[in-house]
Amino acid sequence: MAMPDYSMKTAPQLVGRELGTSDWVTVGQDRIDQFAACTGDHQWIHVDVARAKRESPFGGPVAHGYLTLSLLAASVMELGVIPPDAATGLNYGLGKVRFIAPVKAGARVRTRANLLAAEPQSGGRMLLKLQCTLEIEGEAKPALVAEVLCMLIGKPAAS
Repeated sequence: MAMPDYSMKTAPQLVGRELGTSDWVTVGQDRIDQFAACTGDHQWIHVDVARAKRESPFGGPVAHGYLTLSLLAASVMELGVIPPDAATGLNYGLGKVRFIAPVKAGARVRTRANLLAAEPQSGGRMLLKLQCTLEIEGEAKPALVAEVLCMLIGKPAAS
């Protein structure tokens, strides 16, 4: 993360700032096939390469929307959204999610995250709201934009 002063204590002061951009990740056909196997979503537009090349309006297979959405968790972790003074962070939910452009098999994507809110909660917790944009390399439009909620759990006080 580009902000060395980021902690649970300072997070509210950083609202409105960009947290950073993750590394590029390739969404290959193997990953798409594995996602289909895990979820049972074997729609031809994702897994039938020959048919997708013939019939898809995208010229080939594309990743599942929920596959692209699932990539946000690891990329946000890579950005360091869980500060050193937190014990952990939990997926707490999603706000508005919009799938804007398809991710073609073999494309590379990355996450750009902005801190929208940091609200202290009871029990030494902090609720973060991030705006995450999943960018597609070489494409003008992103794959998706989502509000991601992360509950930071503070470390127990030393006794």
